[in-house]
Amino acid sequence: MRDHLKSATNGIWFEVGGVLLFVAVVAGLNAALRPTLDGTGRLLAGVLLAVVPALIWLTAFYRQDKFEPEPKKFVLGVFLLGALLAQAVGQPLIRSLFRVDNWFGAHPAVQVITTVLIVGIIQEFLKYAAVRYTVFDSPEYDQRVDGIIYGASAGLGYATVVNILYVVERQGVDLAVGAINVAVATLAHASFAGLMGYFLGRAKFDSMGPFWLPIGLLISATLNGVVTYLLGQVVLLGNGFDVNPINGLIVAVALAGATFALLFRHIRRLREEGAGLSPASA
Repeated sequence: MRDHLKSATNGIWFEVGGVLLFVAVVAGLNAALRPTLDGTGRLLAGVLLAVVPALIWLTAFYRQDKFEPEPKKFVLGVFLLGALLAQAVGQPLIRSLFRVDNWFGAHPAVQVITTVLIVGIIQEFLKYAAVRYTVFDSPEYDQRVDGIIYGASAGLGYATVVNILYVVERQGVDLAVGAINVAVATLAHASFAGLMGYFLGRAKFDSMGPFWLPIGLLISATLNGVVTYLLGQVVLLGNGFDVNPINGLIVAVALAGATFALLFRHIRRLREEGAGLSPASA
């Protein structure tokens, strides 16, 4: 019998490793070939960079779940819904209604609070909604770890839209820097949403009480806000007024590694303890 938890864990690490390999390959090719792209070519190359992490993710789960065809459509569906909610709701609210960019010159405490209460809450609620109001009640959602996987899928859908907008608004990007920034957004959003997915997984299979999911949303939003603020700061470290995106990549990799390692370890411990597997009302 196939170990679903092991398969899910492998899928996550395949994504993290694949994203790092993607950055290394793009940076290496950029240094070796020094392509001179401009106009449409530069834009198309940037958009391709923006969608590569999503392709890595979908490849991982189509490969891992070759004996379980049904979950594939749910992984893809949640991914697409996360992207749709980002484009139709999340980004317009954050950027046009609340105009969060106008707050970035404020006191650091104001920036963090604003990022948590506006950016964090909006983004993490939409990722939560992409899972909770679709696949959550499906019989295919049959283990706690599925919450992490579907949550990460929604997060990657959201990140893909963020990355495409990042490229389009700049009419293309430097390939090496663009690949790093795409990787940072991908790993960060997957981590925030994977954490929310853990709370969803526990909510379905354990009696966690009415405050469990709101607490999970608040914790995920807080992590989102704090890390987003820190990512904006660490890229400035060590180089005066120069921007060093490698610092952001280090933070994002550490975040993803720590988050998913802790979540999978806890899910494994719960399974070993033989906690109840009957869905609880959520």
